[in-house]
Amino acid sequence: MQDAEVATGQAKAEDDTGSGVVTAFGRQLKLLRTRAGLDRLEFGKQVGYSAESIASFEQGRRIPQPRFIERADEVLGGGGLLTALKEEVARAQYPAYFRDAARLEARAVGLSVYAVYAVPGLLQTEEYARAVFQMQRPLLSDEVIDQRLEARLARQAIFDRRPAPLMSFVIEEAVLRRPVGGREVIRKTLEHILHVGQLRNVEVQVMPIDREDNAALGGPFTLIDTDKRQRIAYAEVQDDSRLYTDATKVHELEARYGILRSQALTPSESSAFIELLMGET
Repeated sequence: MQDAEVATGQAKAEDDTGSGVVTAFGRQLKLLRTRAGLDRLEFGKQVGYSAESIASFEQGRRIPQPRFIERADEVLGGGGLLTALKEEVARAQYPAYFRDAARLEARAVGLSVYAVYAVPGLLQTEEYARAVFQMQRPLLSDEVIDQRLEARLARQAIFDRRPAPLMSFVIEEAVLRRPVGGREVIRKTLEHILHVGQLRNVEVQVMPIDREDNAALGGPFTLIDTDKRQRIAYAEVQDDSRLYTDATKVHELEARYGILRSQALTPSESSAFIELLMGET
């Protein structure tokens, strides 16, 4: 019980830290804007955002994207005062338990993802992701849902990176059959997975329900190959997460993932299987 209380306290502290960074950024933004003699409407026109959005940024109610921060610093002559906070502000987009993993993922040269409960965030459509956030309990506010949705979709910029990271996904069949958001949403998501799976640096495999052997019944996990030639494992369950750097633990999960890939359908078989599922929805 004590460990749970400590973990809860740490998560809250991280959330508070993230909120503090966003609040500090908002105050700095307002200070620079007023110093430049611009009202929110005029400033918004110059950076391509509404006055309402500028107010949300300044009041710490909405987390700005990197492109806004860069443009705002330029327009307001911040001299790097705003861009210096860009990385910390970006981290605040994610729930506390995912922030370190998000940072590693953004710079990864390789990812191996085993999905048990839901379509991996990197493969989710906007509609699917919104449905996932709307189902969370306790309920998230509309503002938090919009914030997390924007952050999740921003992660998918990894597919446009060059050099392209190598990515492998093993997804349980039950995940693809679960109609999150409704039949139309899951159908579009399956179509999206097929499209992403055609990229040369991406392989998607399905683990059929009828397989007698499954090497990873312990739950989902991700292997992250960093740009520093290090492999880190990430596991998450019920809004709790852990990053593993210990060589023994990482090797154990590496072995599990290798066996999973051998037990699952091949990428071409998986594409055909997903097409069959689309026909059923």
